[in-house]
Amino acid sequence: MARPARSTRPQKAPVEGFWDKPPLMNFVSDLLLLAGAVALLWASLLAFQRLPLFPLRQVVVQGDLKQVTRLQLEYAARGAVTGNFFTVNLEGVREAFEKLPWVRRAEVRRVWPDALELSIEEQVAAARWRQNDGEYRLVNQQGEIFTAAVDQELPDFAGPEGSAPQILERYRAFAIALEGIGRHPRALSLSPRQAWQLRLDDGLVLELGREEPKHPVAERLDRFVANYREALRLTGNHAGMIDMRYPNGFALRSRPADKAPQT
Repeated sequence: MARPARSTRPQKAPVEGFWDKPPLMNFVSDLLLLAGAVALLWASLLAFQRLPLFPLRQVVVQGDLKQVTRLQLEYAARGAVTGNFFTVNLEGVREAFEKLPWVRRAEVRRVWPDALELSIEEQVAAARWRQNDGEYRLVNQQGEIFTAAVDQELPDFAGPEGSAPQILERYRAFAIALEGIGRHPRALSLSPRQAWQLRLDDGLVLELGREEPKHPVAERLDRFVANYREALRLTGNHAGMIDMRYPNGFALRSRPADKAPQT
């Protein structure tokens, strides 16, 4: 009797799955345990920070404040200082204090165990800034425009948007140049065409014109200083306006004798 033919097809090796690889299972298990431990530690830390354990008890203010009042500081602190030593939002606290009218810059840091230290740089007004709508704001010593109420006497500035730093720089240079005749600038303006007009403390107005390479504005002012006494003599001490835009001279316009100088 003939025997059945034996199959010659190759036999497939058994496929090993994830559960058949102990080293891989151990590695994944370790990763899961580590991730769980980190998550638990983080959650515990967050919960610990929110416990009523580290309350903020004081805000220490650094800086010689002349314009910002204690009431303003207390108002800003009440609205911004929330949470405890760990959870307080320092950036939010800084922004709240920098919104106060006379605060230029504020810095906040934690001081262990229960305080915040607040350093304030106040605005220092250098001039009033006349806007196109006739309203006034203030210019600080850096040429930045800000809004605040002030009762001190300040020079008046006016000019195109963004020109405050340029006007402040010119004002300081003009003030030095005028010291020799005992006068100082009361108002300085820059027109949209970049022409300069200067008013002195005695009401005299100088038309200085635009900056030109051959006839700089500073040179025109120096020429005025050199001829100031003569100009007053020619107008009987009633000069109202002097036009310095001429290359080698100037034009005078007298002010009525009974008209008081503008200050």
